[in-house]
Amino acid sequence: MPEREAPTDHEQIDHTANKNFSLKRNLGIFDCICFVVGSIVGAGIFVSPTGVLQYAQLNVGVALCIWAAGGAISMMGALCYAELGSALPYAGGEYYHVKRGLGHLPAFIYIWTLILFILPASNAARALTFAEYATRPFYSGCPTPELLKKIVALAVLWILGIINTKSTKATTWVQNVFTVLKMLALILIVICGFKELARKMEIPGHLQNAFSSPDPNAAQIAESFFQSLYAYGGWNALNYIAEDIKNPSKNIPLCTITAVSAVTAFYLLVNISYLTVLTPKEIVSSAAVSVTWAVRVIPTVAWIIPVSVAISIFGSLNGDVFMLGRLNYAGSKEGHLPSLISMLHVNHLTLAPATVLSTIIASVFVIPSELISLTNYFGFSSSLLGGLTVTSLIVLRYREPNLHRPYKVFLPVAFGVVLVYTFLFLAPIIQSPKVQYFYALLFMLSSMLIYFPFVHFKLRIPYFDAITCHLQLLMEVAPTNIFEDPKSQ
Repeated sequence: MPEREAPTDHEQIDHTANKNFSLKRNLGIFDCICFVVGSIVGAGIFVSPTGVLQYAQLNVGVALCIWAAGGAISMMGALCYAELGSALPYAGGEYYHVKRGLGHLPAFIYIWTLILFILPASNAARALTFAEYATRPFYSGCPTPELLKKIVALAVLWILGIINTKSTKATTWVQNVFTVLKMLALILIVICGFKELARKMEIPGHLQNAFSSPDPNAAQIAESFFQSLYAYGGWNALNYIAEDIKNPSKNIPLCTITAVSAVTAFYLLVNISYLTVLTPKEIVSSAAVSVTWAVRVIPTVAWIIPVSVAISIFGSLNGDVFMLGRLNYAGSKEGHLPSLISMLHVNHLTLAPATVLSTIIASVFVIPSELISLTNYFGFSSSLLGGLTVTSLIVLRYREPNLHRPYKVFLPVAFGVVLVYTFLFLAPIIQSPKVQYFYALLFMLSSMLIYFPFVHFKLRIPYFDAITCHLQLLMEVAPTNIFEDPKSQ
């Protein structure tokens, strides 16, 4: 008998041909709020206060305004994303919305930048920060060896990757539990900080004369905003996991707005608590602001803070791994990534290939790096991509006026968000150009070298179909029910 040819990329073995094989909508209101809060509150609030003050030229008033403005901008963005998520509740979030509003090429540039640079770099930064805090109690007064930090960072990335490939319920449980724990840690910092303020005879001078330091220029304000917005990153979490959410048209706007409001209030209170105990120079010179704060305020149990920070980052990273898997899944279903990536495990119904891919890419970024600079570079790229997403909302308002929108944002808010993102993108280039920003733009544009031959002209790589088939069998995954988007044709 002649040997049977391996199935093509569109003819993969499907063990579930007679089953409704797709993602399940299991996430309720509490789960959704925990995913948003848990995704936002992580490394940022424990790392970014240093960067915000540093780029604000130690001007406490400007720094606090930037934290408040960062929350306001995040809320404005959240309102825009709530409209998109409730009207188009499909996995992939911003990527899917850009494709719907602006077309395939901008969407491919978007997903190329997100899955190969921004999100993996962010996850690597969080993993390295987790390693820093998790190992700090064992190296009191001494720096943690870089090799150990890298090993711990890789370990936590792969532990979370395995959890995400084994069970969606386990992932949700981890997210909920760790979100509650991290919020308890923030409450502790706020209460202790205000107790210190009440105990003092007068308000510290740098809070009384908050605007006495030199004012930063436009480029420094933009870079300070990058630090703040990095700490708020994750407010768009529900748009990525929309296909897992019960009643997304109602729950996405409700949970996003609730979570972002709560986080903004806590961030301002935590920063005031830091400034009550530490001077701006002490904050800028501290590699771990919360630990320095704890040694000053609760010295006998100061170890609680690094443990709490590690817990916080672990939960945030869990949410990011979950979201990144959904982004890869969406890109594959839309034909911008190999079909294997959108397949589900036949037993666990998890996105095993997508999660493995995102974990591998994040592992590559676990190299010695100065986190403040790293957050600036993907903050710079994120401002462009965020602007594209909100532009898609504006385009869809005029192109598809009859699209059912359970929630509609006040349109001037969307224009305001686009203007803010445009400022954040252009100000550093014009006033303080750096070669790294050019590299970031070059990286985004390099996606066209892949898009035109392999997506637009559908050039096929020899033996790729056979490799896909073997990987499908090895990983025990099968294709999902394809979502046919009439606008994608």
